[in-house]
Amino acid sequence: MRKWSRRDAAAALLFLAPSVIGFTLFYLVPFLMGIFYSFMDNSVSGQFVGLHNYKELLDSGSFRKAASNTFYFTAISVPLMLVLSLGLALLLNQHLYLRNWLRTAYVLPLVIPVASIILIWQMLFDWNGSLNAWLDYFGVDRVDWMKTDAARNVVIIVYLWKNIGYNIILFLAGLQQIPKDYYETAQVEGAGRLRQFFSITLVYLTPMTSFVVLMSIINSFKVFRETYLIAGDYPHDSIYMLQHFMNNMFMSLDIQKLMAAAVMMVGCILIIVLGLFAIERRFQKSME
Repeated sequence: MRKWSRRDAAAALLFLAPSVIGFTLFYLVPFLMGIFYSFMDNSVSGQFVGLHNYKELLDSGSFRKAASNTFYFTAISVPLMLVLSLGLALLLNQHLYLRNWLRTAYVLPLVIPVASIILIWQMLFDWNGSLNAWLDYFGVDRVDWMKTDAARNVVIIVYLWKNIGYNIILFLAGLQQIPKDYYETAQVEGAGRLRQFFSITLVYLTPMTSFVVLMSIINSFKVFRETYLIAGDYPHDSIYMLQHFMNNMFMSLDIQKLMAAAVMMVGCILIIVLGLFAIERRFQKSME
């Protein structure tokens, strides 16, 4: 048995080696170098300056604006994503007409290139776009969607449209793993649909829900691609995100502040992830 286990371990390491090497060379090592540069005054022949770059970031009005906008966007879009994706997954889990076609429709945004879709969104939300044309037709004043506070709502809609299909697939996978005997037993004992949802569905979807929340938070930090393609380098203040700040630092070759901002963002994501894991463990222990 020991020989077989050693052979299996050697085979596993052999198959994992390319991925581990690639992750180390292209992700881990650059990130560690970035942490190192965040404590230097320049990236060529710099001197160690400690937390000076981090202090300048916290004193920067543009960084605080980007951080507050990113936090607001995540706090609004992630709960919306969770509720909508779970509701649609529950709907698609029923025996509905055209259910398979609906599932395919929600997955399509994942496979269509973002750049091509953004052209449609631009035509939709432009000052002379189709949405303003409909508003004007019904006697409503036009809205400059991308140059007012309404731009935040546009980015949230694009984020939901782009990522909701992935979460629906995850929730559907979790729903199909729940034994139907539990629901039948609950119906025999007189439990209604609402009681079944809170006592059975949500309980057994806890691990999947934690994963969906985690992925939604990570994707919310990656909304820069859509925002950049829609609004450019310097969008309206309401959608100026951390990624915009870091992109502008890169364009000005201020690598130290760029790395410091990236380290702070990774630290925030890590704290959120650890908090989600702690909440999930407590919930599972309480259910046991």
